Amino acid sequence: MAAALGAGLFLAGGLGLAPQGGSAVQDSPHDSAEGAGSGAGRDAAIVGLQERLRTAPDDAEALGSLGLAYIQQARTTADPSYYPKAESVLTHSLSVQPADNATATAGMAALAAARHDFAAALDFAQKAVALSPDSSTVYGILADAYTQLGRYPESFEAVQRMVDLKPGTPSLSRASYAWELRGDTAAATGNMQRALDDANTPADRAFTLYHLSLLALDNGDARTALARAETGLRAAPGTASLLEARARAEAALGNPDAAVADLRQAVAQVPQPEYVLELGDLLQSLGRSAEAAHQYTVFRAEQQLLADNGVALDTDAALFEADHGDPGKALAIAEQGLRTRPFLEMHDAYAWALHVNGRDREALGQSDRALTTGMRNALFHYHRGMIEKALGNLADARTELTTALAINPAFHPLDAPAARTALAALPSSP
Repeated sequence: MAAALGAGLFLAGGLGLAPQGGSAVQDSPHDSAEGAGSGAGRDAAIVGLQERLRTAPDDAEALGSLGLAYIQQARTTADPSYYPKAESVLTHSLSVQPADNATATAGMAALAAARHDFAAALDFAQKAVALSPDSSTVYGILADAYTQLGRYPESFEAVQRMVDLKPGTPSLSRASYAWELRGDTAAATGNMQRALDDANTPADRAFTLYHLSLLALDNGDARTALARAETGLRAAPGTASLLEARARAEAALGNPDAAVADLRQAVAQVPQPEYVLELGDLLQSLGRSAEAAHQYTVFRAEQQLLADNGVALDTDAALFEADHGDPGKALAIAEQGLRTRPFLEMHDAYAWALHVNGRDREALGQSDRALTTGMRNALFHYHRGMIEKALGNLADARTELTTALAINPAFHPLDAPAARTALAALPSSP
């Protein structure tokens, strides 16, 4: 699931930015690819910064650091109400110190990305790079903004600069993602393994093992995916992301009861919308429609909460409405999402929204855009296969559906069976 890495990396890039002194962004050897410290540690850091600001309310550095802490807290708790708090303190920091304020500038980039406003994220990231041109961290923020805006060559250049400045877990994780986007799974896995080898905190190890698990699963190797997730859980028991990865592997290996149990535990710890939706789809695939409907209700409520806190809805919301809700709403969300995030996954979601609205010729063009970098993504090929089938291009439909199932025969609990059914219904020769 490339989206998980892309989004996670962008927010991670905004962490650990507070310098020990002065205003230039410093790279810390303790920066975590997924976020530093335990929940208690983050809470303590927030409390400490709040105490500092009670006595020095115009401390620009403390304000910037608090804004970054709020962004991280929003991500790790799935509570978007931290975003307005982050915006308030970051804006205050920049009003107190409008020049040479790298911490707050980078924080604004991370905040804009968290809200899926990637044009603003790029603007702030470019300013942060100008303020701290030797910081690997800010090049990571820049790379992520370029990626989500579909400016892939510039993103790859920024990732290479990040690696050159500081080859470590955060930069090597981004290098892995850059290769994954280009369809080179071996290079993606190799770079993520290097990121794991460099990891020196439990959070870094959990992050890299999670993505190694997903890389294996997304390329049809569920047993390796399961082993990676279980290795991570032994090192960091109860980590929600690793529970989600293990659940996906368990479902692929034909153990849905264990998968449901792990997903329920992950959702109970961190109710990320994607976990909630995955649980709903898994339950639906098992014929447990009432339980699935409850998860879908929770997902809708979470999407509304995100929108209420300034987050632009895009792929998850568009695909959900296309598959389970209102096709017209799916199209509206996808069209708006493409304006703010013209990334591969957004093109695919828009293609699918066009398809369910009967606009298959337009959908095919958007599918072309989704596949432009060569990334191996079973869902993209499934969507394209169904679009080709609707257009009567049966040979192309067979090719695309076969490709989807060859990449990952268990790519989705509902869509993978649908792909097999559609493929079986196609004539053996056009």
